[in-house]
Amino acid sequence: MDIIQYLLQLIQYLYQQNCWLVSFICRYIPLKQWAFDDFHSPKYQKFKTDQLPLVTDFRQDWTYKELIPYYEKRYGRKLRSVSRRSKYDIPDGCSCPRCNAPKPFLYKNNGSKGQLLCKVCAARFSPSESRFSCVKLRCPHCGNALVPKKDRKHFIVHKCVNPKCPYYLHNLTKVDKADLNEDYGKNKYKLHYIYRESTVDFFSMDLNTLPRNASSLKFSKHNAHVMSLCLTLHVNLGLSLRKTSQALKDLYNISISHQQIANYCKTAAICVKPFVDQYPYEKGDVFTADETYIKIRGIKNYVWLIMNAATRSIIGYQVSDNRGAGPCILAMRMAFRNLTKLPENFKFIADGYSAYPLAAMEFVKKLGRDFTFKITQVIGLTNDDAVSTEYRPFKQMIERLNRTYKASYRHTNGFDSIDGANYDLALWVAYYNFLRPHKHNKYNVLNEVEMLQGADNMPGKWQMLIFLGQQTILNMQKNGTAQTERSCCQ
Repeated sequence: MDIIQYLLQLIQYLYQQNCWLVSFICRYIPLKQWAFDDFHSPKYQKFKTDQLPLVTDFRQDWTYKELIPYYEKRYGRKLRSVSRRSKYDIPDGCSCPRCNAPKPFLYKNNGSKGQLLCKVCAARFSPSESRFSCVKLRCPHCGNALVPKKDRKHFIVHKCVNPKCPYYLHNLTKVDKADLNEDYGKNKYKLHYIYRESTVDFFSMDLNTLPRNASSLKFSKHNAHVMSLCLTLHVNLGLSLRKTSQALKDLYNISISHQQIANYCKTAAICVKPFVDQYPYEKGDVFTADETYIKIRGIKNYVWLIMNAATRSIIGYQVSDNRGAGPCILAMRMAFRNLTKLPENFKFIADGYSAYPLAAMEFVKKLGRDFTFKITQVIGLTNDDAVSTEYRPFKQMIERLNRTYKASYRHTNGFDSIDGANYDLALWVAYYNFLRPHKHNKYNVLNEVEMLQGADNMPGKWQMLIFLGQQTILNMQKNGTAQTERSCCQ
């Protein structure tokens, strides 16, 4: 028997066996899914972010001034104004929202009910509410116009109310029959398509503006060395303001109040923050983000942190009094600074909170395809799905960063104002990125600055960091990127 023919028959037999095994596995053995089984439940539908709606713009490039000569050339007769035989109450400033035809070309289409008819373009409209006067948002699944349902502080909730929408009917099939039999059982679930239209342009907010109450660096009693000692004890060693004051008295016989130390920290933060924000950090292809809470006058506020997973540097941070998508957008803008487009195979890893997908949607809507990315959500505390198993180490990085920050925040027992929280966070980020030795980087700093390496001790490094911040502020003022009422570089 020919050996080649025998091998071909054997290959065909093994191929049939493989096909049978694959068919058996797909039919009887459930494969590990890339998402929670609970995530497909309608109870978790409210945590999902729907895709962007369709936008229909009825505004036309042509007007009645182009249409009237076109009609005359095509039909051979001139389009005249309306010959009125009775009184009419059309306002003098009324015009067609579609072709901008003035009052002489408008009819009273249904008498006293308010609808008008344009003789030029045959558009029917109402002077108060016109379907041609604004852009319409439509459901991407059925094409019906969205209805505004709720007006919140920073956004408007639009909803598709079409009972035959395929998206609604698909979600309805997953609802428990016991809930369908109740009177308002369907209200427990998010079944219709929902879009949140932001009413605040978070992309036009200036990230570089310095506060108006910037202090001066002219010292009347102490000097710059005492100020840098205060920063070293308070920020690096994590001492409270009163313990810092006591340590300076016991170690160096320097009498200084805790309020003066707070003023020094505030002034240093104002100077250092522009350098920290404008520094050209190395941007990798994996960002990880998370939010944690702090207390300001006993009220819960939030700190947003975004880290570059490759270098472990903090590239975006924000303090906010709410947990909405707005502060998340501001932190992402800081992280994406100096990027013209996202890297290839870019991944943004976060938890299951819905603010991150909403912020990513706003970036796509505002900046286009170059900033199109999806949020990889690591849900829960255990690896119950393939996504959590693969990306859990990145989530643990940002969780460890949160614990490191909370350790420096704990001695404060909360802040007195949101400005104090901003100043404290700015100093801590400067210390974390430029002064703190990291085990990940062989106990070196994350971002080496040549001028900081020339300082022999930590107080000297703080002075050099303040000097670099002053130079950054001067460059920003020369380039017109930041407007300040008073300079803190005196």
